[in-house]
Amino acid sequence: MVKRVMSWVRIDFAPAHRQPSAIRVLIASVVAIAGSLIADAVLVALGVALWPATKDYAHFKFADYGKLTVVGVVIACVAWPVVTRVCAAPRWLFLRLAVLVTLVLLLPDVYILYLGQPGNAVAVLMVMHLAIGAVTYASLVGIAPVREAARGAGARAERNVGASVR
Repeated sequence: MVKRVMSWVRIDFAPAHRQPSAIRVLIASVVAIAGSLIADAVLVALGVALWPATKDYAHFKFADYGKLTVVGVVIACVAWPVVTRVCAAPRWLFLRLAVLVTLVLLLPDVYILYLGQPGNAVAVLMVMHLAIGAVTYASLVGIAPVREAARGAGARAERNVGASVR
């Protein structure tokens, strides 16, 4: 059963691709953090503009959402190189993990809504989670993609000969 699950999620401890470079992962991480914080701030401003009564909502304070955003994005940024190392189809798996984690992170929002927090403010928090997930995923897979496997000189020569024949 373990082999079936590993096969289904495409776990391969020796994937054919190379991992993204460390500098690209670092750049993607900085972009993901900055982009997520900007998205959060824009969504909070939009939420307050639409529903002025949420102006003093505690979860709309930068200190509140900022630290949680940074922690979550950093965890995702650490996860990306791990997924690229152990998965034959890292984008496929990382997308599914991002969706799963985002859904799990919506549960506290559902809970505070259940406790009586304002519905429009909680809706903004939920959209913030979705935006953070989208920005982080796009940053990591776009800026720090897996690289094609290194090929030997023979494979390069064969590819060049094949191209010249066409």
